[in-house]
Amino acid sequence: MESILLLLLYSAFCTLLLVILLKKIRRDSLQKPNLPPGSMGLPYVGETLLLYSQNPVTFFATRQKRHGEIFKTHILGCPCVMLGSPEAIRYVLVTQAHLFKPTYPKSKEKLIGPSALFFHHGDYHAKMRKLFQPSFSQNVIRNLIPQIEAIATSALDSISGGKVVNTFYEMKKFTFEVAVLSIFGHLDTSYKEILKKNYNVLDKGYNSFSIRLPGFSYTKSVMARRRLGKILCEIIEERREKRVDEKDLLGRLMNFKDHENGQLLTDDQIADNVIGVLFAAQDTTASLLTWILKYIHDDSKLLQAVKEEQKTIFEANDEGERGLTRAQTRNMPLTDRVIMESLRMASVISFTFREAVDDVEYNGFLIPKGWKVLPLFRNLHHNPDFFTDPLVFDPSRFEVGQKPNTFMPFGNGVHACPGNEVAKLEILILIHHLVNKYRWEVVESRNGVQCNPYPIPWRGLPAKFWKAPYNN
Repeated sequence: MESILLLLLYSAFCTLLLVILLKKIRRDSLQKPNLPPGSMGLPYVGETLLLYSQNPVTFFATRQKRHGEIFKTHILGCPCVMLGSPEAIRYVLVTQAHLFKPTYPKSKEKLIGPSALFFHHGDYHAKMRKLFQPSFSQNVIRNLIPQIEAIATSALDSISGGKVVNTFYEMKKFTFEVAVLSIFGHLDTSYKEILKKNYNVLDKGYNSFSIRLPGFSYTKSVMARRRLGKILCEIIEERREKRVDEKDLLGRLMNFKDHENGQLLTDDQIADNVIGVLFAAQDTTASLLTWILKYIHDDSKLLQAVKEEQKTIFEANDEGERGLTRAQTRNMPLTDRVIMESLRMASVISFTFREAVDDVEYNGFLIPKGWKVLPLFRNLHHNPDFFTDPLVFDPSRFEVGQKPNTFMPFGNGVHACPGNEVAKLEILILIHHLVNKYRWEVVESRNGVQCNPYPIPWRGLPAKFWKAPYNN
């Protein structure tokens, strides 16, 4: 009898425990936020094949239209949440930036280098960004102007024979030279050429599938990255042997000493950051320059207005006998608006990568720990709620300020591009010389977009360039 009573009591206790547990599970399931809407695609590959088989602009735009301003997908081997609203992007990049660390797919980190500035946040990032800032200060920028002018005129002279050239590739040559100037100051020509050769190989495989087999683009890029590391270590060692104390970016990296622990940067860390700057400085600026040349070429009235603005400065400098000053480059309002509208229209940086460091709930949706988070700048810049007729190129829209957090061409928050003023300067200088001393004609004006990996005009904008007499 006693055993039966104990069994009944035990059964009642287990039943009560089960009821409590079921209620808790039900309550937790009701309270737990859902994942954003969207598709994760096929197992392992997700929607990567769809991303590569079409224009990425179309890929993201169609999904935002279908699912809303927050949606999920699976690309490049990673589960991702995409964000297309100003509030969500600001939440990730500014107000709650500590919950989202900068990250890229491992295959891409391997090619740039794990110690590159833009892969980090927290203490290391803060120290590196502080180290970088003097290299992009107004005093440094002012002193770069004569050398950037020389690079710009040399680049334009080299393509002014009237032959059809790939404008994007030619602009890449120009921006590479400026990036080398910003990093190394004067660099021996032999080093410059071997850096360019190997960086071009790395660049070609950066956006390819990470297949580690002989002959594949990614494998070639990995091998080129190893060679780049060795070359940079040689340059660093040569400077040490000569005991040259340069004030350029490489010199600052070599002389850095952590005030807290006295540690110096290793040669590998220096190389990672140098390659990171080359990566950030070359293709993005070259892509933007190519779009600017297309936009002003296609609008004869706008081109004439830009010419008149630049002609005034050209004449003030004795028809180019004297070089540009920093004050003059900061007093080109129309050309500046053309750059701003090109940044919006082309949205060269279409998105950036972040990773949730913990489970995050935003706007009723769960962003799981470890998932990639991609703020979609292009979707924001092409939103008709913020930009009237967003597919129309109209620099006059920047005669007035834009709504907060709707225009982010260089990112936002502590990870905003530190070199954007140098990029803008080299664009202003090249346009100044181009419209005053040269002419160009686009030979294929098709409006298509290619991604390489950044968006560029169709086939890199094939065009002819030639020298033109002043006032022609």
